Amino acid sequence: MKKAATRRLLAPVAGRVLALADVQDPVFATATMGPGFSIQPTDGRVVAPVSGRVTVVTTTKHAVGLVTASGLEVLVHMGIDTVELNGAPFVCHVQVGDTVQAGEVLAEMDLAALQRAQKLATVIVVVTNGQTVLDDLIVAATDQMVTAKTAVATAVLAVTPVPGAQAVTSTTAASDVELESEFESESESGSKSKAKSKSKPNSTSKYAALATAIVTNVGGPGNINSVIHCITRLRFYLKDEHRAQDAVIANLDGVIDVAKAGGQYQVVIGPAVNEVFDAVMVQLGPAFADMTAGTPTAATTQAAGAPTETDAPTGWLPRLRHGMSQVIGVMTAAMIPVIGILAGSGILKGILAALTGFHVLTVTSGTYMVLNAVADATFYFLPVVLGFTAAKKLGSDPIVLAIVGAILIYPSLMTAAGHATTAQITFFGVPTHLMSYAASVFPMIVAAWLGVSVERGLKRVIPLYLRSVFVPILEALILSVIVLVVIGPLITMISKGLASGILAIYNFSPALSGLVIGGLYQTMVIFGLHWGIIPIVINDIATNGHSYLNAILSITMVAQGGAVLAVFLKSKNRPLKEISLAAAISAFCGVTEPALYGVNLKYKRVFVVASIASGLGGLLTGLLHVNNYALSGSLIGFPAFITPGVGIGPNFYGYLISHYGTLLIATTLVYLFGFSDKMLPAPSATAK
Repeated sequence: MKKAATRRLLAPVAGRVLALADVQDPVFATATMGPGFSIQPTDGRVVAPVSGRVTVVTTTKHAVGLVTASGLEVLVHMGIDTVELNGAPFVCHVQVGDTVQAGEVLAEMDLAALQRAQKLATVIVVVTNGQTVLDDLIVAATDQMVTAKTAVATAVLAVTPVPGAQAVTSTTAASDVELESEFESESESGSKSKAKSKSKPNSTSKYAALATAIVTNVGGPGNINSVIHCITRLRFYLKDEHRAQDAVIANLDGVIDVAKAGGQYQVVIGPAVNEVFDAVMVQLGPAFADMTAGTPTAATTQAAGAPTETDAPTGWLPRLRHGMSQVIGVMTAAMIPVIGILAGSGILKGILAALTGFHVLTVTSGTYMVLNAVADATFYFLPVVLGFTAAKKLGSDPIVLAIVGAILIYPSLMTAAGHATTAQITFFGVPTHLMSYAASVFPMIVAAWLGVSVERGLKRVIPLYLRSVFVPILEALILSVIVLVVIGPLITMISKGLASGILAIYNFSPALSGLVIGGLYQTMVIFGLHWGIIPIVINDIATNGHSYLNAILSITMVAQGGAVLAVFLKSKNRPLKEISLAAAISAFCGVTEPALYGVNLKYKRVFVVASIASGLGGLLTGLLHVNNYALSGSLIGFPAFITPGVGIGPNFYGYLISHYGTLLIATTLVYLFGFSDKMLPAPSATAK
């Protein structure tokens, strides 16, 4: 009786060995791709776990496939869902057709870059044809720290050899080196090309029905911009994800699950993804096949992580709309982690405004100062927090970007920006206008976006042994200078121009200016352009004791709050209802950021409808000549609309009509036309 032969699988990287079931990916954890193990790495140097020939190198460099002389097909997969990174954190040292010895370097991973991109660096090793060539795979070192090249698993080969593989018995078993030499002889004889030609017999026809069902249920060919695939998933770029039938697709025979990430609609297939992809391309026709021309075939596994140029909209208006959508998407995603505390801070600020308005507290009391610090700190230091969250979203260094945010609000710069005589400075001879960056959003988004390229460029020119010291400080210097010398003055110039135009419109017609300011002001807030208007309001109140302009700005807060209140009333999604109610209260207290970034911008139609309602409310405010007597507003700031020396009178009644009228208009319009739960991302179907 023949005794089963065994083969060792080495640790491809140093780190802690984990059972495959502990991998945070359902396709690997359920052994859909085959039996194996994983390692949580402490080092980025990845070596071959077996000797063999390289059969797969993904275009995104995150996976390498090997086949041994005894027929084992071994996949080394670097990181979880790292295909989205488009190869940036990886350097591959092998290519398809190379032969490697066990322990030879395959690739290198940038663990820091993976961490910044919020991707798990788990390295997974699976035997993808384990069902046919293995009797068992024994992992002996689970939950232990190992070094690279340590034997951590034993593959027990099936006694009956698989077709096309060398028969291996106890008497013929050879070391990896011996097997490798036999393998090289096979390659030299030309059987490599034969194996490749046999890899996919009639695969398209076999999977045609599944491909048809998938294409139909993602919304048909007309709903598909492009489709690519990685090791396990079809990755669709759809025009409208809401048209896809998640539950139907997830329950198709041959489909494991449905997932959504990085703008992709992912259909998890498993080992047969190459064949299903080919069948899908047949369904879609030559036009879609052209999109993948020049990319690897199924033999090398195409795995682009982002849309190709053919996916980008054509025409300047669609491109502009697409670009704005991406900017807003990054802003909202970066703001999401702080929306809760922003909403709570806004509510606390409103309570403090009410307490001081009714003279319960004075601004000089210790109680007020402590509570005000709690309420104001999130807004004042928002550039620091946003630098961190935006960097994690965009893949730049979070700590460096947080430092950039701190530089922008450094006390001496903030003090200088507040005085006309010191706001104009020179930096190495370049005239620079300082502005207040407290509570600003857009400049930090730009800095985080630029940070990816700046860091990459610095690493190219700075030697490895100097990077840890010089890359962070030089990156912080470059980014802060770009914001202070270029972005800040540009925003200041545009905002001053807008402010002058708005003032001219107001002097011409208060009602017309109310319509324009009401409709545009919150958009100006998003891009930091409102700072040109704030000084006008402050000057009006300081000089004249009142500001008609501030009454209109107050309306815009109510409109955004009314819009998010409508979302709260209409949605049946509990998490969305919770954040919507808190954001509405915050807006009524004069802080719109939670409403803007937490809900309204995220569901863009809500923001558009809210801005229309805001414009109508501003028109009404201008017609009624509503005046404001303090730097306060929204619903919580009603004392600021009581005329000093007169008390409650026509101006206060105008406030009630304009503000609560705007609340009614915004809530009604958004409830009827601006929002539906159909706008929410459909939940992913449960894995079978």
